[in-house]
Amino acid sequence: MAEDSRSVPGGKGMTVAPSPLNEVKLDLAIILVVGGLLLLVQGRLLDSLLAQLLVLASYGVLGMLWILIRTRKVLQRSTRGQEPRPNGPQ
Repeated sequence: MAEDSRSVPGGKGMTVAPSPLNEVKLDLAIILVVGGLLLLVQGRLLDSLLAQLLVLASYGVLGMLWILIRTRKVLQRSTRGQEPRPNGPQ
């Protein structure tokens, strides 16, 4: 079977299609990596199970709020540039 050459990107490396949400995707990736690291080390830093839960839950809520705020800003900026312009006075 011959593969469609359009499905394989030309050149080396990983590319991402241009999107206004790429910066939000990067933020999400950073938040997930830091959250995973926090999950691994919080058991050694805190003895109390309640404190561990509080740290992880607060990090999750703050990460969620950050992503929501960034997404709303990017979408507002994106839609602001695409609004139809009036043709003249009515």
